Amino acid sequence: MASSGFSAPLPSVFTGENYDFWAAKMKAYLRAYDLWEITETGIEPLPLRANPTIAQLKQHSEEVAKKFKALSCIQSAVSDAIFTRIITCETAKEAWDRLQEEFRGNARTRQMQVLNLRREYETLKMKDSEAVKEYADRLMKVVNKIRLLGDDLPDRRIVEKVLISLPEKFEAKISSLEDSRDLSSITLSELVNALQATEQRRLLRQEEQVEVVSEQKDLRERQGCKTEKERKQVRKLLPKPSPYQPKKLDLRGMAIIYRVWIALLGETPLLWQPSPLRDVAELIF
Repeated sequence: MASSGFSAPLPSVFTGENYDFWAAKMKAYLRAYDLWEITETGIEPLPLRANPTIAQLKQHSEEVAKKFKALSCIQSAVSDAIFTRIITCETAKEAWDRLQEEFRGNARTRQMQVLNLRREYETLKMKDSEAVKEYADRLMKVVNKIRLLGDDLPDRRIVEKVLISLPEKFEAKISSLEDSRDLSSITLSELVNALQATEQRRLLRQEEQVEVVSEQKDLRERQGCKTEKERKQVRKLLPKPSPYQPKKLDLRGMAIIYRVWIALLGETPLLWQPSPLRDVAELIF
């Protein structure tokens, strides 16, 4: 029996959907209270011998009570609509087998379910916009369904599936893993963690690039070059490169000079006149 003080919550009520998940939780619950064996086998306890001791009487009473406890647990873990299907069952084994036959199907039905799930498994691919964790969760959901139906799917094959179904942006990481690790021995969790680290670094770089572009945009606005047309006009004012001109004014300086020129003369300069512009620049800087 379960140790004193231990109390496991009853699995969620079975309503007719996701039987395999409910059955796995229910099996673990019955095992926690030493009730799974009587549910699985349905074997009745041996009759008492003549002149039993008090300890033997107590043990026999507990063994007899197990079948009723197991049946009560199953009845309490199904909805009223499902309960009507097992209301006439007198043992936990009978109730369990009836639910399994109806909602899990026979061997042929399970085989068809496995084939459909394997087809879905083979066609799974990670989307470019999908996160590594999202894809891993989506893949493992199908894998667990296959395993619950009794079909073996080793972790090694799942790792191989992940490697061949990744987008092109992970090619460099896969090559790095091939050079540094034995991919036949890497676990699924290790692979997912490595891919998530790569994904995180890529996101950080993208955020940095966005910040740089935003800073450049703010700088252009502060410089007064708000339109492409205005920037082109400023560039026209720049003198042609000369080997005898070691010092050059940058775009920011020319933008300020351009603004000052307009403010002083009231019109856009048509010609490059170095002397007055340089004089104004010296005053500004």
